[in-house]
Amino acid sequence: MTHSPLFILCLALAAAPLARAEAPAAAAVPAGSANASAPGSAAPSASPSLTAGQMKEAARVDTVTIPSPGELMTALNKEAKPNWQSEYRPPIPTLYNSRVQIALNVGTLIADGYIALEAEDSQQIKNLGKDIITLAKSLAVSESVIARGNSIVDFADNNEWSALKEELEATQNEVKLALEQQHDTDLVSLVTLGGWIRGTAVVSSWIASNYTPETAKLLRQPGIVANMRQKLASLPEKVQADPLLRKIAPALEEIEALVSFPTDKAPTEEQVVKLKEITSGLVTEMAKKQETK
Repeated sequence: MTHSPLFILCLALAAAPLARAEAPAAAAVPAGSANASAPGSAAPSASPSLTAGQMKEAARVDTVTIPSPGELMTALNKEAKPNWQSEYRPPIPTLYNSRVQIALNVGTLIADGYIALEAEDSQQIKNLGKDIITLAKSLAVSESVIARGNSIVDFADNNEWSALKEELEATQNEVKLALEQQHDTDLVSLVTLGGWIRGTAVVSSWIASNYTPETAKLLRQPGIVANMRQKLASLPEKVQADPLLRKIAPALEEIEALVSFPTDKAPTEEQVVKLKEITSGLVTEMAKKQETK
């Protein structure tokens, strides 16, 4: 099957490096797992790394990083064996009038893509790719960045899932740089926010249904939520006035309280359920077609 480079690059938009002080580290893929190369297959070569100057410039776009949906899911994989396909959702609309809503929903679809990657479901990735391409056209990623996705497509076609995730981390810096150059830095924050909300909704949903104190501790992210609230508050007033962001802003205050438990304690099952309800509700609101006046 063939994956669209733009889909894979959209996945990379939310693949910011993990904020180690506030989120669990991702697990390495074990040798001999389904993520390993098939015997006798030629491994695709990775794209050239960004230069030190490019990495520094890209990092300036988003100086405080948050965990990507994939990192949250990988952390849960270290503690349990989730059935990721059970977390799939029905297709969402692909036509919105608001650029804010488009950016947020690209982020939620990015998280859906990581669910499919965890499930190693190539067909689901292809299905999501079509929706992401439709939504992402208005984000206008440069041709040079799209070209970089060719090696990622090769990794996906060869089921090189571990290598694919490494390439996504390198690519996301270049994507951020491109968005900054076209003066779309607000979109970086909103795509990342949408992806984080969907990823947290998925992880908290599974934990709520399979509660253990150990897995519940993975939800501790107070500094990350505080950072996202600060980023929303720093957006232009016109952007902050968007109906969706006016719903998300107070909800993030509730979320911050739920994920700010002490490091030596776990949230209760009731608190995890509440977190799931809030984040899942936001995902539903972001996908809903807004009434035009």
